[in-house]
Amino acid sequence: MKCGKTLTNDEIGIHKKMINRGATEFFCLRCLAEFTHSTEDRLRERIEHFRAQGCLLFQ
Repeated sequence: MKCGKTLTNDEIGIHKKMINRGATEFFCLRCLAEFTHSTEDRLRERIEHFRAQGCLLFQ
């Protein structure tokens, strides 16, 4: 959405989980970290946490 990078399924999933489940445009991990005042490592931890919980956005 911001930088034009090709996105992974995890990047799309974390954007949907944190920003808007119905989104059609997405931030890459770096841009999402900047937008949410977080870090890429913290977002990766959250992805793994949601995956472990069985969230269908992270299969």
